[in-house]
Amino acid sequence: MGGQSKWRKVKLALGLNTCLYVSKTTDDDDESLHSPSSRSRAPPRSSDVHRMPTTPTPSSSGLQMSKYGIKSSSKRICAICLTTMKSTNGQAIFTAECSHSFHFHCITSNVKHGNRVCPVCRARWKEIPVENSGSSHVKSSMNSGSWSHNDSWMILQVNQKAEEIFSGNTCSDGRVEMKTYPEMSAVARSACFDNFGILINLKAPVAKGNHNARAPIDLVTMLDISGSMTGTKIALLKQAMGFVVQNLGPLDRLSVIAFSSSARRLFPLRRMTDNGKQESLQIINSLVANGGTNIAEGLRKGAKVMTDRKFKNPVSSMILLSDGQDTYTSISPRKVGSKTDYQTLLPSSMKAKKDDNAALGIPIHTFGFGMDHDASAMHFISEHSGGMFSFIEAENVIQDAFAQCIGGLLSVVVQELGVEVECVHPVLRLGSIKAGSYKVGMDTDGRSGFIEVGDLYAEEERDFLVAMNIPVEESGSEMPLVRFRVIHKDPVNKTLVSAGGNEDVIILRPETTVGKQIVSIEVDRQRNRLRAASAIAEARMAAEHGNLAAATLMLDDCRKKLSESVSARGGDRLCIGLVAELREMKERMASRRVYEASGRAYVLSGLSSHSWQRATARGDSTEITSQIQTYQTPSMVDMVNLSQTMCFSRSPSSSSMVNPPVAPPKKSLRSIHSFPPPQPR
Repeated sequence: MGGQSKWRKVKLALGLNTCLYVSKTTDDDDESLHSPSSRSRAPPRSSDVHRMPTTPTPSSSGLQMSKYGIKSSSKRICAICLTTMKSTNGQAIFTAECSHSFHFHCITSNVKHGNRVCPVCRARWKEIPVENSGSSHVKSSMNSGSWSHNDSWMILQVNQKAEEIFSGNTCSDGRVEMKTYPEMSAVARSACFDNFGILINLKAPVAKGNHNARAPIDLVTMLDISGSMTGTKIALLKQAMGFVVQNLGPLDRLSVIAFSSSARRLFPLRRMTDNGKQESLQIINSLVANGGTNIAEGLRKGAKVMTDRKFKNPVSSMILLSDGQDTYTSISPRKVGSKTDYQTLLPSSMKAKKDDNAALGIPIHTFGFGMDHDASAMHFISEHSGGMFSFIEAENVIQDAFAQCIGGLLSVVVQELGVEVECVHPVLRLGSIKAGSYKVGMDTDGRSGFIEVGDLYAEEERDFLVAMNIPVEESGSEMPLVRFRVIHKDPVNKTLVSAGGNEDVIILRPETTVGKQIVSIEVDRQRNRLRAASAIAEARMAAEHGNLAAATLMLDDCRKKLSESVSARGGDRLCIGLVAELREMKERMASRRVYEASGRAYVLSGLSSHSWQRATARGDSTEITSQIQTYQTPSMVDMVNLSQTMCFSRSPSSSSMVNPPVAPPKKSLRSIHSFPPPQPR
């Protein structure tokens, strides 16, 4: 693999339009050979690697644009916050080398979150805007040929004044970085403050950047090959799986389950050496679509592969894709207002037990393909297992959706992450812990609590909001509120790491407060996120009961409250994106027909994303998703970009084998949801 990797790097640097074809060898790569002692393999002989010319074809990008998007071609409108730019009102304006202009504070926030290209024309910038304390300047970007995520220019020095006021502590042990933010820096001694918010922000470290430095994965994919997948769908699925195979490393293992009326294991967990990839691609390419849809049997076969393992890689995950509804399992038919029980879809090893998320403990990332899949069932399966539900509205972005998923799975740097919170001041008690779908708990006396987070991808962030009542304080100039402690496992070194536990989150308790109290923008924006997620869940329930009018009113009311919030008035990018997302959801609830066709899947995918704070693929418009990329990690963005720039040596309809693809030089980073139409090459 080493020779091939070096050769590919040379080709990437030179931009050669070639594909690698690895000839078949006689190595046996099934489950029985995957003990730790069997990992050493000789590198491939140079004679085994042949260079084959390819014909450039458009990538499988081009997500269907929503008719609800807002387009603006005016150069005086900031494409990020969609407000007018005026140089006379004290706001700095940044003009890029591509001639597009933006508010300086908008574009620095954009760059801070990993965007390195123009939001309008997608041109990659050689210089990027950087904001220092009290000043603004432009900094040169890195060499465009580098693939590393650990780029020092990405670490922006932002104004520290707000953190001095609102952030009690910043703690990093070299692994997970932890920051805390009280809602206000001071509360008068004579005043009480109910539902006072304290935010803890966690950020995972940067990925190492090579196969040997990351945790290898056991991946089982369960693929629907029923009759409705005939034609373009099955061809695009094969191409997407070809991309997955080619981006797995030699220590990663893959097993594929194909299901229609019944399910069969195409091959056991197999290491993705050159030979393993070649044999896997041959088998995947032989798939033929026919029969019905038996999701339950596909899940049962996939679960058996995982439970029968004699050796386990540090990371385990499953992917389920289907374009239809299970026609073989006894599930009560959908009725307006009724609640369908999807437990019958799950094999016994996946069913929840008391005080446990799932017996198997492996996330299942589900993908609803097209307009006819059972979004509720797919969301139930993912939510039950700790996975994500993605809605592939346009068929030709299936590869990009898979790319985003494996971009995360191949960058797991933290496992079994747990957060402990403890009250410090003797009179304080925890009121609530807002953590979405993550498991939380509090002691009976309310003095301490915990959050079970699990795995984090490289540079992935989590925000959790703790609330408590601040009572009147008769004496003392300050009050210690809580302290946080983080414990997790390093999946590579298999060591336990802990951070925090020694620093208290403190607020001032002056006799009186002077002037208007400033609310922490970080706490306010997370309240907005939680408020939006709650409104989406309530609107979904109303829609399922047939009351679309009430559902849209809920979304409108939440949108209005978000627009009036402190963070919205400050131009917060997340808040602006949430407002746009709520507007999109309202449009997808315009009628029962629209809601059944795409609204339900879109809403459930959004709920999945917000409840787990992780990116999903949805049918968003370009404008909306250029604003909502909060949960995307750099590894996801890079993998999607690689998918979009990938060249294949055949068209999707070809019956020849899926040849290993080759990537041209790296171009712009684009959101999974916001692809411009593929350009001729």
